[in-house]
Amino acid sequence: MELTTVWFVLIAVLWTGYFLLEGFDFGVGVLLPFLSRDEADRRVIVRSIGPVWDGNEVWLLVAGGATFAAFPEWYATLFSGFYLPLFLILLALIARGVALEYRGKSDNPRGWDRAFFWGSLGPAFLWGVAFANIVRGVPLDARHEYTGTLLTLLSPAALLGGLATLLLCTSHGAVFLALRTTGELRAAASRAAKSLAPATIVVVMAFLLTIGGPRPVLEGAWWAAVALAALGLAGSTVATLRGRDGWAFTASAVAVVAVVAGLFVRLFPNVLPALDPANSLTVTNAASTPYTLTVMTWVAAIFTPVVLAYQAWTYWVFRRRLTGPSAGAE
Repeated sequence: MELTTVWFVLIAVLWTGYFLLEGFDFGVGVLLPFLSRDEADRRVIVRSIGPVWDGNEVWLLVAGGATFAAFPEWYATLFSGFYLPLFLILLALIARGVALEYRGKSDNPRGWDRAFFWGSLGPAFLWGVAFANIVRGVPLDARHEYTGTLLTLLSPAALLGGLATLLLCTSHGAVFLALRTTGELRAAASRAAKSLAPATIVVVMAFLLTIGGPRPVLEGAWWAAVALAALGLAGSTVATLRGRDGWAFTASAVAVVAVVAGLFVRLFPNVLPALDPANSLTVTNAASTPYTLTVMTWVAAIFTPVVLAYQAWTYWVFRRRLTGPSAGAE
């Protein structure tokens, strides 16, 4: 396998990990004002992701850094053409991080809760808009520069992608909260997961089946990912109805992985298709030099297992449900 393909796969893995882990963080933030009855509930909801949310964001940083180093042409075109949406995502993530750190130190935590809500909803929606455009293709000229406008990125298909990722993350967050909490809060999270399930299944599948763009080279793998996403969403719904929180979260995780992996499968061998195929960015014409990719591969081989082991240890330490009055303490 060529190093360009290896790094495309690694970047796909990084984005998949980001949506798998940060996805339920976003969902928790979106659900905060709807599931909490009082400040005690809000504290428990925030504490459910308190030990892990910043570690989950590392996946985004590494994905961005890997894209910059392995495919600099892709990075340059993407961040110039998608500048405003990506800037809005950055602002939302900053507001969300500050809210999580400062709500427990404020006399008015409700203001920080609103920042947490919008800082979660915005990226959950805008990432879907961005990836829908990336997979479908955008107007690029012969120099691989974006020639469209902001409205070009806000097509109905792209907005459907945003709605799909928003619902997917929110549902993922609901089953995560059901897994992490007890009592009435767990019951409320389960009810939210059941209520969101029909819309999530319909919108996510509609997005995958109508995404458009170039015909997938790995068509068999693409349809396998679509089928796995459908099975994951259906399995999560059935498990939630039966009160099997662990299986519900596992199935939801499978659905998230299948959706994101499927998008990258459909994208390959492009990294950013152009409406004129002659101007598309591919894993070949957007890549760094072989020497750079070789050095990066050795670095990734050494440090990736360390990072994965540390994050797995973190989740193992904080695996128990939050329960009792102490769960709400800051």
